[in-house]
Amino acid sequence: MLTIKDWAEEDRPREKLLQKGIAALSDAELLAILIATGTQNETAVELAKCVLALTGNNLNKLGKLSVKDLQQLKGIGEAKAISIVAALELGRRRKQSDTPESATFHCSRDIADHFAPMLTDLPHEEFWLLMLTARLTIIGAQKVAQGGVDNTGVDMRLLLKPCIENLASVAAVVHNHPSGNLKPSEQDNALTQRIKEAAALIDVRLADHIVIAGSSYFSYADEGLL
Repeated sequence: MLTIKDWAEEDRPREKLLQKGIAALSDAELLAILIATGTQNETAVELAKCVLALTGNNLNKLGKLSVKDLQQLKGIGEAKAISIVAALELGRRRKQSDTPESATFHCSRDIADHFAPMLTDLPHEEFWLLMLTARLTIIGAQKVAQGGVDNTGVDMRLLLKPCIENLASVAAVVHNHPSGNLKPSEQDNALTQRIKEAAALIDVRLADHIVIAGSSYFSYADEGLL
């Protein structure tokens, strides 16, 4: 069994990256760099291919795996699993940090693009508040609730307090469906109406409620439900 050190230098992931650039590496080769070492019977690249096979070579699904999930694969111990999870989390945070402080949110796509990196891969529901000025420039975003796989309880006081403290004129709320089901529930519909009415009492306009599921999203504003 050949190890990576036995390969031609230009085919080794690290050397290949230095010589040809990071874009020349396959997903398995990039993952192999994180894994660092293989097993007695598999190189790091072969082991990386096994990791990718767990999710059908889908990086979005890979991002949803926990350390314990990854450790189910022979050859992936705690240290390797932590390295993979940490790298994927950095990728999510990089996407999240792309939004400048002066960003404006004029449509549902702007909101969905901002929150998708932080919500798409979560195994549980989270409920977020986006606060905007009258000109739709971002003031800030805050998580106001976290729940289980298919349920998130939202305290209206905790939701509206940041709007008052930050003098927000416009707000939007966002939550995810880990199940991948894009259709809002009756509970979602009722909550949206409650938020809209409560926000109006403090002169804050609810611009949208976005439900993120997988790579898609549902917009209450786009559907004329606000």
